[in-house]
Amino acid sequence: MDISRPDLKVRKQRRSWTIAAVVLVAVAAVSFFVIRLKPAVPSVERSSIWTDVVKRGPLVRQVRGPGSLVPREDKIRLIPAETEATVVRIRVLPGAKVTADTVLMDLVDPELTQQLLDAQLQLTQKAGAATVGADQQQAALQAQTDKSLYDLGVISGLTYSASKGKSDELKQRDDLEKQRLTLNQATISTQLAVSETKVEQAKAILSLKQKQLDALSVKAGIDGVLVDLPHQVGEHVAPGITLAKVVQPDQLKASLKIAETQARDIQIGQPAEIDTHNGVIPGRVTRIDPAVQNGTVTVDVELAGALPQGARPDLSVDGTIDLDRMADVVFVGRPALGNENSTISLFRLSPDGTTAVKVPVKVGRASVNSIQVLEGLQPGDTVVLSDMSRWDSNDRLRIE
Repeated sequence: MDISRPDLKVRKQRRSWTIAAVVLVAVAAVSFFVIRLKPAVPSVERSSIWTDVVKRGPLVRQVRGPGSLVPREDKIRLIPAETEATVVRIRVLPGAKVTADTVLMDLVDPELTQQLLDAQLQLTQKAGAATVGADQQQAALQAQTDKSLYDLGVISGLTYSASKGKSDELKQRDDLEKQRLTLNQATISTQLAVSETKVEQAKAILSLKQKQLDALSVKAGIDGVLVDLPHQVGEHVAPGITLAKVVQPDQLKASLKIAETQARDIQIGQPAEIDTHNGVIPGRVTRIDPAVQNGTVTVDVELAGALPQGARPDLSVDGTIDLDRMADVVFVGRPALGNENSTISLFRLSPDGTTAVKVPVKVGRASVNSIQVLEGLQPGDTVVLSDMSRWDSNDRLRIE
C-alpha cells in the first residue's frame, strides 16, 4: 500500500518555482544587456566621400553666378517705325553683319506718299505768294529811288518850273508821297514777314514728310550685327513699334544672376572674372540691380580684356566676383550643407583615417569654395564635406 508523502510534493513545487525564478532572472538579465548594446557602427567607402584638410592663411571671399553676354546700352540700336506702314520686303536676316547704310527692310505707306505731294504743293504755293510780296517790295523800293532822283532833279528837274506856285504844289505832293511811301513800306514788310513764315512752315512739313518717306527704307544706322527682326512680309506695323535691333558685338558686358543671399556684399568696382567656356576675361562690377527677381540679383560686369573667338550676345557664361581678402583665418572647403555664420555638424576623420566622428563646427563668412572656421576644428584636421545627412543619427562612422 502506498504511503502518502506530502513533504515530497512541497519540495517539487519549491524546485519548480526556483527554476522558474532563475529562468526569469536570466531572461531579464539578457534582455537588459541586449537593450544596452549599441548598434553596429555603419561603414562608408572612402571613395564615396569628399574630404578636405583644414588650413590657416589668407582667404579670398568670392561669389559666383551664371549669366550671359549682353551688348552695352550705348552699343544697341532699336529701330522704331516712324509711321503706320506695311512690310513689303525683308532684305537681311538676323545674324548678318551690317553697316550703318545697310537697308534691312522696305515699308510702304500710300497715305504718307500723298501727304508728301501735298506738302510739296503747299510749299510751291507759299513760295509763289512770297514772290508776289517780294515784287511789291521791289516796286516800293523803286518808287523810293524815283523820289530821290526827283528830289535831286535828275528826272523832272530838267524842266522844273521856278514858279512859287509850282514849288508849293511839288512840296505838297512830296509830303503826300512820303506819307504814302511810309505806309506802303509798313504794309509790304508785314505781308512779306507773314509769307516768309508760311514758307518756312511749309518747308518744315515737307522735310518731315520726306524724312518719314526715307524711313520706309529701314537702315541699320550703325555698324554691327542684326540680332532681331521680328516681322514678316505683309505685316502691318504701328508708329513706335520696334522694327529691328542692331548691336555692336565687340562691345559686350556680362550680366550675372547672383543669389540674393550672396549679393549683399557686392559693391561697384569690385574685380571679377568671366568664364566664357573658351577663355576667362577680367572685369569689374559696374551695376547692381536694386530689385530681386526669382531669388537672384542682376549684376553687370564690364569686360576689361579682349573677347575670345566666338563671343556673341546671349552667350552663356559663369562669373566670379571678388568680395574681399581675409588675411589670416582658419578655413576649410565649403561643405555640401550648411550656411555661413552658423553652427553645423561635420564628420572629422581620425589620424589613421579609419573612423570619423561627428563634431559641431561654428563657421563664419563663406566664399565660393571655402568657409571660415571659428570653432570646433584645428588646422590639419581632415573633415568630410559631402552630404552626410543619411547618417544624421550616427555619431561615428567606419571608413573603409
